Amino acid sequence: MNRIEQRFAQCRGAGRKALIPYLVAGDPNPRRTVALMHALVEAGADVLELGVPFSDPMADGPVIQAACERALVHDVTLRDVMAMVREFRATDADTPVVLMGYLNPIEILGYETVAREAAAAGIDGLLTVDLPPEEGELLVPALEKAGLDAIWLIAPTTHPERIRRICELAHGFVYYVSLKGVTGAGTLDVADVAQHVEAIRRVTALPVGVGFGISDGESAARVAEIADAVVVGSALVRQVAAHVDDPDAMTRAVTDLLGGMRRAIDAVPAESA
Repeated sequence: MNRIEQRFAQCRGAGRKALIPYLVAGDPNPRRTVALMHALVEAGADVLELGVPFSDPMADGPVIQAACERALVHDVTLRDVMAMVREFRATDADTPVVLMGYLNPIEILGYETVAREAAAAGIDGLLTVDLPPEEGELLVPALEKAGLDAIWLIAPTTHPERIRRICELAHGFVYYVSLKGVTGAGTLDVADVAQHVEAIRRVTALPVGVGFGISDGESAARVAEIADAVVVGSALVRQVAAHVDDPDAMTRAVTDLLGGMRRAIDAVPAESA
């Protein structure tokens, strides 16, 4: 049982929903990332999702695009991100870490090299936004060999038969994108999300996480009623951007926001979802 599977089992046993915060590695500078990762765990994170900075983040809205630009000013690479996780693991051997990013940096290093080095650094899964599962015939075997989970996105427009196929290929958890569009855009329609989550659950026993459009405790709690995990990104990254020159204020703002979401999620009745 790997860290992701173990953590979701722990959440189920405790009757709680998982909270998965996202940060862009190296934002606002490489020195802050590991400290923020630990702070998020202290504030109630169950799994950490770490964005690999990329020059053309097509699935991400302006908030995360700007975060990638701040990180790339410091020339943060995929190997740098893996080094950050290795540093994090020196004092946290338990919290699962998933990398979220794009295919180009992976192809540059090579599939097997990335999988091997990521596993050695203590990374548990990889979500490659612009790689369709049907085209993962090179990456997926490399991840499986290294013991990493391949995590895939399902969109509101995904056809039922393709949902079934994606779930057959998925490991760790399934990530449902709650909105049509990029991160940080749109208004969350919880009733619509519930219908899609139900459809996903009909074809997989994997936990279902929901992300995009979650900005505060209220929206986090509403999603926790229907999903196994709540993924929050742009709202946290926005707090990083607001306090780039004050590390202490940045940490307080990020942890206050996540802590409020944690409390709101924990107030959801255990029998929900």
